[in-house]
Amino acid sequence: MSAPDERTTLAPALYAYAEGLRDTAPDAPLPRGGIPLPDSARPPRDPADRISAREARLALPALLRPFLAAPDPERAAVELERALAATHVRERAVFAAVAAVPPPEDPDARGRARTLARRLTRHGTTVRAVAAGLGLLTRLGEPEDVPYLRTLGLLDGLGRHTVTVLEALDRSAAAVLWLVHFALGDALRQVADALAAGDEATARDRLPGLATTPRGLGPEPARRVAEAVDLPALLRREPDRPDLLVTALHLLTRMCTGRNYEPEIRRYEGAVALHEAVAARAHELPPLLDHRARLTTLALGLHSGAAHLLPWPPGRRREVIGIFLDAADEPGSPGRPGSPDGPEDRARADWVRRTARQLRAAAPGESAGPPVPAAAAGTARLRIEVAVSDPGDPEGVETRLLVDGRPLVPEAFDRGPGEPPERLLENGALRAGPEPREVRIAEAYCTEGCCGALHVTVRREGAHVVWDGWRRPGAPAGMPDLPAYRFDAEAYDTELARAERDQSWSWPARRTAWLISAGLRERPGLLARWGLGRGWISTDFRVRDTTVVTFGGPPLKADGTPDTEQGVRQFLWYLPDDGTPPEERAAAALRRLAEEDPRGYANGAG
Repeated sequence: MSAPDERTTLAPALYAYAEGLRDTAPDAPLPRGGIPLPDSARPPRDPADRISAREARLALPALLRPFLAAPDPERAAVELERALAATHVRERAVFAAVAAVPPPEDPDARGRARTLARRLTRHGTTVRAVAAGLGLLTRLGEPEDVPYLRTLGLLDGLGRHTVTVLEALDRSAAAVLWLVHFALGDALRQVADALAAGDEATARDRLPGLATTPRGLGPEPARRVAEAVDLPALLRREPDRPDLLVTALHLLTRMCTGRNYEPEIRRYEGAVALHEAVAARAHELPPLLDHRARLTTLALGLHSGAAHLLPWPPGRRREVIGIFLDAADEPGSPGRPGSPDGPEDRARADWVRRTARQLRAAAPGESAGPPVPAAAAGTARLRIEVAVSDPGDPEGVETRLLVDGRPLVPEAFDRGPGEPPERLLENGALRAGPEPREVRIAEAYCTEGCCGALHVTVRREGAHVVWDGWRRPGAPAGMPDLPAYRFDAEAYDTELARAERDQSWSWPARRTAWLISAGLRERPGLLARWGLGRGWISTDFRVRDTTVVTFGGPPLKADGTPDTEQGVRQFLWYLPDDGTPPEERAAAALRRLAEEDPRGYANGAG
């Protein structure tokens, strides 16, 4: 076996290896994750010698700096690769540590550092060496590097790093590589294979085959496809392809929604252009209910979601909202496409009508619904709205907070939506009392413990209500600092009282849940008498016409007594809507909770 310092001279350069394989079979489908690396790319290492990512961040900059200043970059590249081979650091940590090192400011030294990066990426034989070169190119890369990166990024283990470098140089190339490595599903992989082979015509023809079901395509794959094919330009070049227009509508809608993670629309440089391209041809869409619902979703996002924050020319955002609503306002008559045929379609059609009516009532640049009291000089204006997502593509219900007309949560915290109204409005969480209180106004789609949340302290200060003391525990670094917002107390109280009373956003099953929750808050003994603790009370995420009441406690034994040795379990009580008025449904549920142990008729969830 070769010694570690000899191995790099015997192994193939990874770029040449990838280029050779691709030239041999340029049209062959690529495996998800990329082309497997040669065995020599990862020299064997003793796990006991491996260092952590934190140790790598501390050690690698000092290792790298002498090579950056070396007068002979080609020789420095060979010596740096040998030095990295002895570090036992994963390539991910190498890339992150090197990318964080500021490049030299002196032009000549900067040029030598760029040459070093290119030698490592084009001639490196190990993933650590190539990862170091890619880390340098994050700040030093130029357009001439793109062809090399396109090929190098096809290799397993280097895709994510190469995508990061290409993001600043060629977003289309970055998107293609991302799809090669991470695309799921046969239809999306077929698009990725055609793009990787440079066959744009085949990729274009395969776009209409992409999944359109709610969970068929996530926000990031949708953005990557749009970037890879330059979707706004494609729509302009192909005016006689209605199937591409429908695909563009689907991809744009998906980018604007979170789908249990985070919207991608603000990461998409072509976001405004794609909105404009779809708006220009929205009238061509068949009046299918699905199309009308997606157009309404886009209008709602422009009004109070992440798309509101895109760089729109003055007044244009409101104009595009109007275009989408006009195109959506074509209800099908009986027997025509778009006519609601069943209860799910009727609920969706009702949501389109109700949401469109609220958005049309919004004055230019302002919020939907009744006018907000004018803000006093030096104070901010608050508007509270409840946004309900398309029932055919559910994301839940969130409370949207608009400060001076701009949505607060997507600007301050992009990892998840605002809290549901049950957590902010039903229980008076936003009311400002004599003592400051901290309120969580948004949580990551996963959990706060995973990806963070947004908290604010609400306090009354004389004639004002102040929001400050912002916290984002668990959120990634780099999010913008938030100022203290000062609201006129009278206007704040008026707006909050209006939002707490307003149930126009709700539907019978949700209203039933709201009333049951209020009843349990007034009568906590209803569950306590059975030794149970209250959980969340809302509607089923997938079956919106079913109320769900959850609670926790020990399960029952066969004789009907609590089995305390089993510990606490969650129970869910499902109440499908049967057409009874919510007030009667809630009263009946509360009576049953008072008379019978709910563990006898609820479902145990473990």
